[in-house]
Amino acid sequence: MIIDFEKIELSVVPHFKGGEGETRSHTFFDGTNKIMRGMLKPGCTIGYHCHETSSEMIFIISGAAKCLYDDGEELLMPGQCHYCPKGHSHSLINASATEDLCYYAVVPEQ
Repeated sequence: MIIDFEKIELSVVPHFKGGEGETRSHTFFDGTNKIMRGMLKPGCTIGYHCHETSSEMIFIISGAAKCLYDDGEELLMPGQCHYCPKGHSHSLINASATEDLCYYAVVPEQ
């Protein structure tokens, strides 16, 4: 199955999960699982939240990211992946002052 993100409508969500600015994404949802191609402009974040019923994987395409994860902090660069297991908490922050953060995220319901 091919998912063509260019053919999926762009969603712009202000203050996603209580974050700063807006989250832009093209999201495929099959009723159970979500696969997203997302972007955060400089200064934008996805707020800190808990994955009570699912895990999430975030693969960085371009830009620099900071994840607040449980009680720690992780810096991510292109080619790296952040994994938030079910029952854990995290946020996503564009760590660059000048470059967009582009990523793919997968949220499989469990």
